[in-house]
Amino acid sequence: MARNSVISVLKVQITDTSQLGAVEMMESFIKQEPDKVHNIFIVNAHTLNLATDNPEYRDVLNSASVVFADGTGVRWAARLRGKILQSNLVGTDLIPNFFNATSNCGYRYYLLGADPDTIKYAAEYTSKQFPGWTLAGFHHGYIKDDETIEVIEEINSLQPHLLLVGMGNPLQEYWLYKNQHRLKAPVCVGVGGLFDHWGGNLKRASLWVRQLGFEWLQILLQQPGKKWRRYIIGNPKFIVRMVLSRD
Repeated sequence: MARNSVISVLKVQITDTSQLGAVEMMESFIKQEPDKVHNIFIVNAHTLNLATDNPEYRDVLNSASVVFADGTGVRWAARLRGKILQSNLVGTDLIPNFFNATSNCGYRYYLLGADPDTIKYAAEYTSKQFPGWTLAGFHHGYIKDDETIEVIEEINSLQPHLLLVGMGNPLQEYWLYKNQHRLKAPVCVGVGGLFDHWGGNLKRASLWVRQLGFEWLQILLQQPGKKWRRYIIGNPKFIVRMVLSRD
């Protein structure tokens, strides 16, 4: 069993574990507590900026069963607090690793998020890429308030073991938090822009770019109008906060 610990970064309680440890933890939720809903949130510098600006959102993040760290900014912040994180648990690596490590176990998954075309292409991609799992269903993320119950009833009727929600921060975390008592899926993960990668809207950066900690730059170059504020303004803001904050 992998070694896990918790570190506070900008008052968000982040679990430090390896890729293997995260996969083991996620499967343990399915095996040991199948009737309980476990929300898993993955935070990066942008998420922590939002949480610092909005304490209510920070509380939502801290309500999760576990919060994982994604990206160079969080690793730097942890290091300033005397902790070297074991792994970068970005969803684009963690979720495929989870699928591959637990294939052929009879598990089902449901995809919720993105626009109608993107989620359709993402569903086709995952069906081919992860044959050891069963795609229970999918739905786009533009859900009106009066449609929420109907969508949740569909998800519950299909009995997925894993629900991936990609609506972006902070919407996806709020959606999972508010509907946790209605959902019947043991593992629910907020996955941010993962469906954009699976649906063909984003191209993953080369491994050497990721290892240098510049994957965010690849995303910025592909979606400048959508991401400039997050990275051009948000990254310097996060650096100042992680240096000045004592938590």
